[in-house]
Amino acid sequence: MLPSHALTDVSSTALGLGVSLAIGLLIGLERERNKHMGPMQAQAGVRTFPLLGLAGATACLIGDTAIYAAALFVTAVAIASYVRTNEKDPGVATEMAMLMTFLLGILSMSSPAFSAGLGVTVAILLASKYRLHLLSRKWLSGTELHDLLILAAASFVVLPLLPDRSLDPWDAFNPRRLWFLVVAVMSIASLGYLAMRALGTKFGLPIAGVASGFVSSTATIGTMAERARGTPSLAAAAASAAVISNVGTVAQLGVVIGLLSQALLRHLALPLLAAGSAAIIAAISTSWKSWNSGHDAAALAGERPFKMRAVLGFVSLLGGIMLASAILRSYLGKASLPWIMAVSGFADVHAAAASAAQAVSTGHIDLQQASWCVLAALASNSSLKCAIALSKGPQGYALRVVSGTLGVVAGFAVTLWLV
Repeated sequence: MLPSHALTDVSSTALGLGVSLAIGLLIGLERERNKHMGPMQAQAGVRTFPLLGLAGATACLIGDTAIYAAALFVTAVAIASYVRTNEKDPGVATEMAMLMTFLLGILSMSSPAFSAGLGVTVAILLASKYRLHLLSRKWLSGTELHDLLILAAASFVVLPLLPDRSLDPWDAFNPRRLWFLVVAVMSIASLGYLAMRALGTKFGLPIAGVASGFVSSTATIGTMAERARGTPSLAAAAASAAVISNVGTVAQLGVVIGLLSQALLRHLALPLLAAGSAAIIAAISTSWKSWNSGHDAAALAGERPFKMRAVLGFVSLLGGIMLASAILRSYLGKASLPWIMAVSGFADVHAAAASAAQAVSTGHIDLQQASWCVLAALASNSSLKCAIALSKGPQGYALRVVSGTLGVVAGFAVTLWLV
C-alpha cells in the first residue's frame, strides 16, 4: 500500500494531466470548427491541441530541459502552420492558441484551477471572433472606444499608483478614494449608456433619464424643461425622464457613501432604497405611456458614455467641498455640520454626502449626525431642482417634476425617521 504522501503526489499529477488534456480538448474543439476547408486547411485541430496540452504537462514532469526542447518544437510547428496558411488567413490566432495550450499544460501541473480558468477564457476569446469584430468595427464608435480606453487606464494604471492615505491635516483629502470615485462615476455612466444602446428606444427613455442622472440630475431636469417648453407634446415624457434621473442621484449617493464609509451606507440603505423607489413610482405614474412612444432616447442620454472633463470637474467639486467642510467643521465645531451640508447641497448633494461619510470614517461625527447631514443636503439640492423646473419648464412639466422630487425627499426622510 502506498504511503499517504505518495497517494497525494499521484492524485495531484493525475489532476494536472487531466486539466491539461481538458484544456487542449476545449480549445481544439473550437479550432476544429473554424478550420478552412481544402488543402490549405489549418494544421491544428481537435487532436493537435490536446497533445499540445499534454506535452506541456509531460515536459513539466520531466524537467526544465524538456520544457525548453518542447517549447522550441511548438514554436517551430506554429511558424510552419503560419507559413502554410498565411495566404488565406494572415491572422495568428491559431498559432497563439497553440502556444497558450502548451503553456497552460505546464501551468496545470502547479496551478490546475488557475490554468483551467485561463483555458476557458482562451476558448471564449477564440469562439467570439465575429462578435468581437462586430463590436470593434461596427457597434463601438471611435469616441466610445476612446472613452473605454480612458476608463481602463484610470482603473488599472492610475488608481494603483495613488497613495491610500490622507494628505492634509483635516483627514479629508485621500487621493486613492477620490480617484476611485472618478472610476466609479465613469463606470456607472458607461453601464447606463451601454444598457440604453442594447435595449433600444422602447426602454431607452427611462434608461436615458437614469444615465443622465448619474452625470447631473439637476442639469437633466433643466434640459428636459427646455425640451418640454420647445415641444409641448413631449412634456409628459420629458417629466418622466427628469423625475427618474433622481434614481441616478440616489444610486450615486449610495456609491459615494459606500466608498467612503460602509457603516454609513448600511445605516442609510433603507432610506436610499425608499427614495429611489419613490422616484421610480413617480416616473411611472407621470408618463408610463411615453416609454413606448418611440422618442429619441439617445438624444436624451448623449452621444458618448461620459465626458472626462465633466467627470473630473464633478470629483474636483467633491474634493473641494469635502476639504472646505472639514476645515469649517474644525473651526466651527460638529454642531455646524448640518448647516454646512445644507449649503453644500445646493452645489452638489454628492459632495455634501461625501463630506459626511468621510467625517464618519475618520471618527469626527457619529452615524446619526451624518444621516441628518445627508438629509439636509438632499433637501437643499431637491429644492434647487424644483426651482429650476418651475422657472424653465411649462406648468404641466413643472408640477410633475416638483411632486416627484418632493416624493423622493419625503421617502428618504420618513424612512430615516422610522429607522
